[in-house]
Amino acid sequence: MNVFLMYPCGDMFQRGEDRCQSNIKSSTSTSMRACNDLGYMAAILRDNHSVFLRDYQTEGASFDELCEDVCKFMPEMVVVSTTNATVFNDMDQIASLKEKTGLSFTVVFKGAIFFDAEKDLISQLDKGVVDIFVGGEIDWVIKDIVEKEDLHSVPGIIIKEGDTWVKTKCDCWNVDLDAIPFPARDLMNNALYTRPDTGEPMATIQTARGCPSNCIYCLTPTISGKAVRTRSPENVFAEIQECYDTYGIKNFFFKADTFTINKNWVLSLCNMIKNSNLDGKIAYTVNSRVKPISEEVLVALKETGCFTIAYGIESGSDETMKLIKKGATVEDARNAIALTKKVGIPIFGFFMIGFPWETEAHIKETEKLIFELDCDFMELHIALPYYGSRFYEMCKSEGVLSGEELGTDYFHAGTTGTKYVPMKRLLGIRKRILLKYHCRPSYIFHKMKACHFSPKIIGNYVKFGLRLVKNALAKG
Repeated sequence: MNVFLMYPCGDMFQRGEDRCQSNIKSSTSTSMRACNDLGYMAAILRDNHSVFLRDYQTEGASFDELCEDVCKFMPEMVVVSTTNATVFNDMDQIASLKEKTGLSFTVVFKGAIFFDAEKDLISQLDKGVVDIFVGGEIDWVIKDIVEKEDLHSVPGIIIKEGDTWVKTKCDCWNVDLDAIPFPARDLMNNALYTRPDTGEPMATIQTARGCPSNCIYCLTPTISGKAVRTRSPENVFAEIQECYDTYGIKNFFFKADTFTINKNWVLSLCNMIKNSNLDGKIAYTVNSRVKPISEEVLVALKETGCFTIAYGIESGSDETMKLIKKGATVEDARNAIALTKKVGIPIFGFFMIGFPWETEAHIKETEKLIFELDCDFMELHIALPYYGSRFYEMCKSEGVLSGEELGTDYFHAGTTGTKYVPMKRLLGIRKRILLKYHCRPSYIFHKMKACHFSPKIIGNYVKFGLRLVKNALAKG
């Protein structure tokens, strides 16, 4: 079969990030991560099928280029990686693609919002364009989708049968992650995905899936399960080595919601790096919870090239931390940030405002903590009620849904605000805090010093700074 894998034309979103799906343009300092979801599918299929892969959005490619590629490749199946925010535009694009090319092909849409989707959601999405929705981990099921005639035994999908949609079971996951081939990076334009400060190519390497936490706003435990499934350190190291040797990639994002949760696993991977030819030659960034975290792990990360660690801090209000079931306190955040600063790893802090119960006093506590912790990089999200999350059900019961939950993102959330702070006010608060934080003379000087006054890195910081100011001055 000819299988066409793509990120559609349009604005850049983290389409491979089932948990976040970040809007790159509206963020403060986020860069686009590699299209690993497409890469995994390509690696799995290409031994028995013809595969085409292209990330149109990140290339800035045109719709005409997409039509030209489709006409040349003549696909029998088109797989689209979509997001909560872009799903309607993506469907319209596929409809236009079929109309303009006159071709007929099976359409598969992959995205977290389709996981065990309810009838009301499917009814909103049914535009007569899509044949199969995939809400689970697509690398586990793509081979069956392409090769099986009867898809009812394939987990985590929704199949169009006449005028009805049929859901398959969605409570099981692939546990042998080492058996998945590495993403087909020879088909990916690796130069598109760069480290934010230096602009060098940066590969994404998924080290684990699943999360045992109970955060009400997060989709990960729903779509990937609460059991953490971890690749072996040897398998992860082999992918790092391949990226370095074959593609000349020296910078990495180790993707896992719980990267530091298993101390022994982290130390094992760090020891492999330290005792290899890659010691001192690679750099990487990771995500972590503020608890558990230890100085031993942080030192090992620092010694093997960790250039940033991102913490989901979320709130400066212990009441909010408890209600969102974060499993950590404000004091835990303080301790983690202090320990990370002691070791000397730059910090990216993520915060969130806009939960239904929050008053301006709650938000003020978060603002105070943002400046107290003084992270090297910072992002402030508006709480987003994803379909399928407990937060969505909470917003529904509290009467704060806007009625436009699809087509929204962390910076244009689908609520009317909190019960006490309207959305327009929330957006204004976010812009004010971001400008106040990043425009401090002390912060700007610290950033210049941290980059050793490198013209290239300064140029990238200026680019992000201008984006921040532009977003802050934009209406809405």
